[in-house]
Amino acid sequence: MSGLLFVVTAPSGAGKSSLIRAALAEEPAIRLSVSYTTRAPRAGEQDGREYHFVDAPTFEAMVERGEFLECAEVHGNRYGTSQKVIDDTLARDEDLLLEIDWQGAAQVRRLYSGCVTIFILPPSVDELGRRMRTRGLDSEAVIARRLANAHEEMRHAPEFEYVIINNDFETARRELLGVLRAERVRTARQLTRHPRLFDN
Repeated sequence: MSGLLFVVTAPSGAGKSSLIRAALAEEPAIRLSVSYTTRAPRAGEQDGREYHFVDAPTFEAMVERGEFLECAEVHGNRYGTSQKVIDDTLARDEDLLLEIDWQGAAQVRRLYSGCVTIFILPPSVDELGRRMRTRGLDSEAVIARRLANAHEEMRHAPEFEYVIINNDFETARRELLGVLRAERVRTARQLTRHPRLFDN
């Protein structure tokens, strides 16, 4: 497999999805992996675009068949990444980005030692709470649970190769895009993808 695998993680509300969409709009050679989840779609979300939305029995059957590269429970819902999609994409020498939580990222690191890991941090937990309330997607009880979990999630940021602090969206977008582009042109990757150029 010669495709490059990016793993991007952040606590809920840190702006991960918006940053990824903005960066990939300028780097179309990188494909976004669509995970499976048992949570209900939010307003504006479409099945197959943000997630593959499935019920709990369907998800459990996929687990039992060994279809997931990684799966985890986050905020009471289950999430999983298709092993076949990842392997097929990388085998085609295509680059792929996974948007997953820190538990899933740890599982992926063990299986794909060459993956590139990126953690997106909010400027503070207080600001994270403000952003959650501003977007108006969750109840106060859900927000309180997400903020409590954010403390644990942010403890794992040092395990990642890159950390981007999303204080200013445009700055964070440029930083994420810079990491994606720089990693794609590392010498080791160019040697693998263009061996004839180096032989000459």
